[in-house]
Amino acid sequence: MKKVAVILSGCGVYDGAEIYESVLTLLSIAENGAESQCMAPNIEQMHVVNHLTGEPSEGESRNVLVESARLARGEIIDLTTANPADYDALIIPGGFGAAKNLSDFALNGSNCQVNPDVVAFTQAIHNAGKPVGLMCIAPAMTPLLFGDSVNFTIGTDPETAGAIESMGGTHNNCSVDQIVIDETLKVVTTPAYMLAGSITEVAAGIRKLVDQVVKMA
Repeated sequence: MKKVAVILSGCGVYDGAEIYESVLTLLSIAENGAESQCMAPNIEQMHVVNHLTGEPSEGESRNVLVESARLARGEIIDLTTANPADYDALIIPGGFGAAKNLSDFALNGSNCQVNPDVVAFTQAIHNAGKPVGLMCIAPAMTPLLFGDSVNFTIGTDPETAGAIESMGGTHNNCSVDQIVIDETLKVVTTPAYMLAGSITEVAAGIRKLVDQVVKMA
């Protein structure tokens, strides 16, 4: 049975992993007859956002691994303990956590950096010739993870796409229910909630992404 690593970035769209995207990813992996293993960096979140008001919560801190465990129903491991050799593929759901906790793209844009443990694990998967899928804003990390030649999508937003392209790579406009496949680098991306207006629209693109990643594994 193929085994897919899933890197989460917290729990909640504004400060962690996008919940619908994460759950749909796990569901789609299972529907493909594959096994998933959630993992997350054991670090503090950039900040905590009150998802009722959309405003940051002053004086509150949360841990990315602990929060991600909510999504994984406790079935999660510290990213630093994960062995890339144990997995056939990797998928990274979106949510602002990808741009705040896994990287600092939300703060620094094209001058961003990616968490070193995320870099090490992802590049180990990639260098072994295994496929990687990223969705929503997570593809902002692709030039730093896979190099200047990567093809990716975050949807159709020219400002965000331009900021990422200034780091390297080529952006491809893409509708919410489609995917962009870099056949050479085995990188698959989809816009998800960068474009979606409903959970059904998100599901269409994520299912195609997971189908492709599992097929390439």
